[in-house]
Amino acid sequence: MSDSSSQSKGILYGIGVGPGDPELLTMKAARLIQQCDLVTYLSSDSGSSMARDIASKVLAGQGKPGRQEKAIVMPMCESRELANSVYDEAARLIAGHLDKGERVVFLCQGDPFLFGSFSYLYDRLVDKYQVEIVPGVSSINASAALVGKPLGLLAENIAIISGRRSSDDILQTLQQFDNVVIMKPGRRRAELLAILDQANRIDDCSYIEYAGHEKQRIVDDIRTLDTLPGPYFSLFLVNRSRDYGPAQ
Repeated sequence: MSDSSSQSKGILYGIGVGPGDPELLTMKAARLIQQCDLVTYLSSDSGSSMARDIASKVLAGQGKPGRQEKAIVMPMCESRELANSVYDEAARLIAGHLDKGERVVFLCQGDPFLFGSFSYLYDRLVDKYQVEIVPGVSSINASAALVGKPLGLLAENIAIISGRRSSDDILQTLQQFDNVVIMKPGRRRAELLAILDQANRIDDCSYIEYAGHEKQRIVDDIRTLDTLPGPYFSLFLVNRSRDYGPAQ
């Protein structure tokens, strides 16, 4: 944003807190959380927030006197109309603090601009206020590290695709790319397992839930994975089998 009027207003920071391990929070993220006037984050109806949990040690430490917290309650449903109304109200709340010259932090699990909830607030506020993005470690990077499989080498290609895409789109992606990440397979887990089998990529694939979190689960042989619906925070990591040749 370049509007000179923004100079007297506050700053909104979209902060990626990583996928689950609190030690993956960056130093910059920790500093801004400690210095801000207001910390916001999405929470469930019951008040739980994975993003806040990840940042809880930083929040419990030394912070700016009078720092406030505000949970943005997002009902667990698939209604985009309801979700949009929550983001509209959250944007109005944040704007009120920015108009007073305050610094506002929004905690986003993973990275704010990779399937991140912060993107919806960014679109609503960036034209009127100064907004800065603090990247975070994504679940993709964390998962690759956990299973010990590089995401791409030399001339290999990589694709990231939502598990909500059509079966044909996912099949074609698996056939065309060396390395594929299928994000948020959730309820379609059984169908996606069948597509992976159809693409002959079963042996290339690992399944990860809650990467870096205390609820973390890794399945290296997905033939053993049940076909029940899985959690929202999960992914399939597909890596082309590599022949590195003899050691030098």
